[in-house]
Amino acid sequence: MTASDPFSLDDEPQAPPGPSAVPSAQATFGGGEPPWLVDLNPEQREAVTTIDGPLLVLSGAGTGKTRVLTTRLAHIIGLRMAQPWQCLAVTFTNRAAREMRERLSGMIGGPAESVWLGTFHAICVRILRRHAEAVGLKSGFLILDTDDQMRLLKQLLEGAGIDSKKWPPQAIMGVIQRWKDRGLAPDKVPAEDARAAGGGSILALYKSYQARLAELNACDFGDLLLHCLTLFQTHHDILEEYQDRFRYILVDEYQDTNVAQYLWLRLLARKHRNICCVGDDDQSIYSWRGAEVGNILRFEKDFPGAKVVRLERNYRSTPTILKAASHLIRNNEERLGKELRAPGVEDVGPKLCVRGVWSADEEARWLVDEIESLQAKGAPLSGMAVLVRAGFQTREFEERLITTGLPYRVIGGPRFYERMEIRDALAYLRLLVSPDDDLAFERVVNKPKRGLGEATIQTLHLSARALGKPLYLAALDVIETDELKPKPRAALRDFCETIERFKSLAPVMDLPELVRTLMEDSGYAEMWRRDKSPEAPGRLENLDELYGAVEAYDGLTQFLEHISLVMENEARAAEDPGVTLMTLHAAKGLEFDVVFLPGWEEEIFPHKRALEEGGMAALEEERRLAYVGITRARQRVFISFAASRRVFGQWVNAIPSRFIDELPPECVEAQSESGLYGAGFAESGGAWGGAWEDGWGGRQRSSKIIPGDGTSFNVKPREAEEGLAVGVRVFHQKFGYGVIQRKDEDKLAVQFDKAGLKKVLAGFVERA
Repeated sequence: MTASDPFSLDDEPQAPPGPSAVPSAQATFGGGEPPWLVDLNPEQREAVTTIDGPLLVLSGAGTGKTRVLTTRLAHIIGLRMAQPWQCLAVTFTNRAAREMRERLSGMIGGPAESVWLGTFHAICVRILRRHAEAVGLKSGFLILDTDDQMRLLKQLLEGAGIDSKKWPPQAIMGVIQRWKDRGLAPDKVPAEDARAAGGGSILALYKSYQARLAELNACDFGDLLLHCLTLFQTHHDILEEYQDRFRYILVDEYQDTNVAQYLWLRLLARKHRNICCVGDDDQSIYSWRGAEVGNILRFEKDFPGAKVVRLERNYRSTPTILKAASHLIRNNEERLGKELRAPGVEDVGPKLCVRGVWSADEEARWLVDEIESLQAKGAPLSGMAVLVRAGFQTREFEERLITTGLPYRVIGGPRFYERMEIRDALAYLRLLVSPDDDLAFERVVNKPKRGLGEATIQTLHLSARALGKPLYLAALDVIETDELKPKPRAALRDFCETIERFKSLAPVMDLPELVRTLMEDSGYAEMWRRDKSPEAPGRLENLDELYGAVEAYDGLTQFLEHISLVMENEARAAEDPGVTLMTLHAAKGLEFDVVFLPGWEEEIFPHKRALEEGGMAALEEERRLAYVGITRARQRVFISFAASRRVFGQWVNAIPSRFIDELPPECVEAQSESGLYGAGFAESGGAWGGAWEDGWGGRQRSSKIIPGDGTSFNVKPREAEEGLAVGVRVFHQKFGYGVIQRKDEDKLAVQFDKAGLKKVLAGFVERA
């Protein structure tokens, strides 16, 4: 079993420097002001110099929170309010910790090394190394990586005789980690939670998992905080030691803390109460990984007498961008409230461009055209970013960027065609075209699990070499012999029969349907539906995007050739960063000159799944995500939405995101293709408001469209659109009878008898 310990902190605290190591500010500067206070604005100065009692610093986007944190540390140490080793500063990322330590070293020099500064996990490791025995470990305990955790859990499942198909290990581990995020050891899991999680079965596995970890003298990442919390709750002498030690506690990104982190911090701060939490409730976007926005919202209740300082001077974005973002986020009810503003900036900057287009393909073309136009005017590609709500949205933009030759990079995940589920699907398709593709065969022959272990694969390799055939062709021979045991032989036969059946269907079957049906019949799509890990829904969305992507090609061979060229072009462009593509979640903390925000449509953003699972709380988090997206931009923001988009392989009408209506009209320049939308800002009080009364209306409900007037009708399949030509009389369930005036693929301009000229999709009319 492999293990990793990425932390390099010493087991024991560093020896404190001598009393003269950190001279007081008064002694050093002759009673004058320390240099670190000189350039602070009044709010920053207040946050830095308020050093007695609990303090909440509400730091909006781009308001200098890192500077406040490091300057506050320097000020406390410089005034000798505490020695460096009596200060604790916790962050969420190693990058943030490194940046803080470098800045602090620049202010106070060597003593900065003695500050307890690091991520929550790093600090907890440091404490646990000293007190491991108190929680049943030895000081040299191992920290298991994700692969080791899953391997251990699978061993426990096998030992208990539990079917991993019925109880996917990823789903079980997700439940266990959520319990750990809440600070719940096995003996503290509430009975109702245990019953909800498999009737108590998962709790039993949790107990076995923790017991096995103890036997191995190991823990996982969730244990680092859980063990430290347990240590403080059960050994009051150890808790008092650290309460005495840490006279000042500073916390970065407090809005992202989970329950265990929150409880841990409250215990440590109980004695001196000098805790300073810096965060932004308007940027709390990680509830799906355990973050509790309520931690920051109830700070004043948790720490009576706490002072709140609001940092509202944004040094990043134009006044127009800040006004738009502030106007949007005011629609959230669960927030403490602040207003971003740009200090001393006369140029308000260009308005946010909100662009409506016909389709997702046209959205990609428009967006890349704008990028090329900005580049021609001297804007660097590295200063531009395309931020999407979900990873599957990047495909159309990637392909358009490749077509135009513009370099790009995908941050926070692989490029679309490099994603695991897409590579798996492509391997299935490659086998249909090239049965001698051994790499494709080995990739998917046991994915999903078919009981074809290493012994079976070894037998196939031996047969392939003996017969001089590729693995797949050798498998066709082996399934007719007794070389394999009955169970794996039957599983291999099912796999081969599936491939053979789809090989015969490939020349005659519609390509999107071929790919979709292959993924279903092979069990691959169902594998991800059963998987309860946080990544699984996104993988299914990517597969759905693939089904739509293949529609543009005449056949499977043409599509696979296209993919080969795409991958080759991506490899060549890998060294040039170019335009950045990433999800909104991954963009937090970053900034760009120009930000593109595509796909602002209902059920994409805000995301349908989030709303179905989380209700109003999820809607507010989606709105915070929109706020984060807008405030990533320094100079320009482009928002776009499409009137039609392929969803789960079907073309459906889309409506603009409610977030567009929540933007202030005076900050937005509305654009659309000629005649696409009728209403404007002034009429509706919002960006698009009632514009959808011209026939594009409605929120998707299964296979139906609900127009603005409350009626409903089914979208016709594309083959039903044949025969719709200029001059043909048609019927629309909302607008009645009319005559087609113009046609552009599936988009029609119809002169209706009563409603006048309207633009509608062909799928919503029928010949009269």
